[in-house]
Amino acid sequence: MISSSFSAVVLAAGQSSRMGEDKALLLVDELPLWRRQWAVLARTGVAKILLSARPDQSWVPAGTPVVHDAQADAGPLAGIAAAMAAIRSTHLLVLAVDLPNMNGAWFTGLMKLCAPGVGAVGRHEGCFEPLAAIYPCELSGAATAALARGELSLQRFIARAGDAMRHHEITPAEVPWFANWNEPVN
Repeated sequence: MISSSFSAVVLAAGQSSRMGEDKALLLVDELPLWRRQWAVLARTGVAKILLSARPDQSWVPAGTPVVHDAQADAGPLAGIAAAMAAIRSTHLLVLAVDLPNMNGAWFTGLMKLCAPGVGAVGRHEGCFEPLAAIYPCELSGAATAALARGELSLQRFIARAGDAMRHHEITPAEVPWFANWNEPVN
C-alpha cells in the first residue's frame, strides 16, 4: 500500500476588508491568529507548514515558508493551488486564519479518512467546510484549471472532485469549531 504524507498551509492572504484590519494579526490567547493556526497544524505532525500571504503583508517574519497566490483576487482556491505546487507531500491540510476555534483533533480525524488520492472535508447542512479540510495533491491540476476558468467556488470544486474527497458530517459538538471572524465585535 502506498503511504500518505501530509503538509499544511495557513490561508492568510485575504484582504480582511470587512474586519477593517488584517485578521492574521488579531490576538487569540496573546498570539497573533496566524501563529495560533500554525501551532494547530504543527500539532498534527505534518511534514511542512506554509503560510499563504500577500507580498504586501510585511508582518510575515523572515524565514517563514510563504507561498503567494499566482492569481490575485482569486480567493482561497488560489492559495490552495499555490501551496499544492510548493510541496512534495501527497496531501495538503488547509486551515483558514479566521477560524479561531479550530483544533488539531479535527484534522487528526480527517487524516484517518484520507487515502492515496483521497482527501477529506467536513459537511454541515449540505455545505462543505473547505477551509479546514485535507486535499489530495492529485487535485492540483484541477485547481489550476478551475482558476484559469475563473471558477473560484470551493463548494463547486469539492463537488466536482467526487470520490477524491470523502465527507464527514459535522456533529453538533464540532459546529463551534467552524465559527469564523469576518467582522469586528462591537
